[in-house]
Amino acid sequence: MTAEGLPGTVAQGDPGPPPGLVVVGRYDELPGYTVQRPHGADSWLFTWTLSGRGTLRQGETETAAGAGDLVVLAPGVPHRYGVQLGCEHWEFWWAHCGARPSWTAWLAPHGRGDGLYAVAPDPTGDDPRSRVEAAFRRMFADARRPGTGIPPGPVPVGDRAAVAVAHGTTARELALNALEEVVLLAAGAVHRTRTGAAADGDPRVRRAQELIEADPGAPHTVRSLAAEVSLSPSRFAHLFTRQQGHSPMRALREARLQHAARLLESTDLSVGRVAAASGFASPFHFNRVFRERYGAPPGAYRAAGSMVGA
Repeated sequence: MTAEGLPGTVAQGDPGPPPGLVVVGRYDELPGYTVQRPHGADSWLFTWTLSGRGTLRQGETETAAGAGDLVVLAPGVPHRYGVQLGCEHWEFWWAHCGARPSWTAWLAPHGRGDGLYAVAPDPTGDDPRSRVEAAFRRMFADARRPGTGIPPGPVPVGDRAAVAVAHGTTARELALNALEEVVLLAAGAVHRTRTGAAADGDPRVRRAQELIEADPGAPHTVRSLAAEVSLSPSRFAHLFTRQQGHSPMRALREARLQHAARLLESTDLSVGRVAAASGFASPFHFNRVFRERYGAPPGAYRAAGSMVGA
């Protein structure tokens, strides 16, 4: 499926694709291109700019988008976007779909207001743009996947607009996995910086945070983490809390809850096995803290569907 013949501006009141659908495309638009939805979209919109510049407005919040910028618009808020005034074109990947609940934690630090999230490349870290581009291309290919077979060829070269719709569970989940990689690659480096990976932070605290994130289900304790970074437990706890703004055990609980949420979204493991795999010895305790964090017990969270808004 391509976008040939589609209008540059959507019809008044067009809500966009429904949240249960996964639609991905790449556009290279010229001046005058604009999309306006007075009531917002029913699904989330992810845009990632390849070249040129665009402008996106959500409610009263507006941002410009240049090469390497990820801009995300939450559903239900009036929005408008298009080629930035005075620019020759705007080439960008986009995806309409529901957002997996775990993505919001990565996007939250980049909220600008009115459900608009803007993530610029981190100039001090590794440049993820080649991997983000590869993930979008894989998302496009997987969305076109026929059942469990091999997907057709890559995005047609030279097309100014190409669109793919994921039909079937396999295509949909693979496409969402690729989009999750985009979110993690774009927002992850900045997220780590804001949670203690800054160059001027204590490397021992950074190392402990990395150990937690790498294996949240492991039997970490303040004493075991302190030993890994050659500090006394009291000194380690003090340094970690001062740098991160919360205790090591709170960081561990948050990492375990995020891990559990991903398992609930992407596997059919029982709630008890999810709890054990995420480092919770007591299913009762797991149910209580999961409800506190996500507003629903694990079973209801899974039953509600793997995507916010679905």
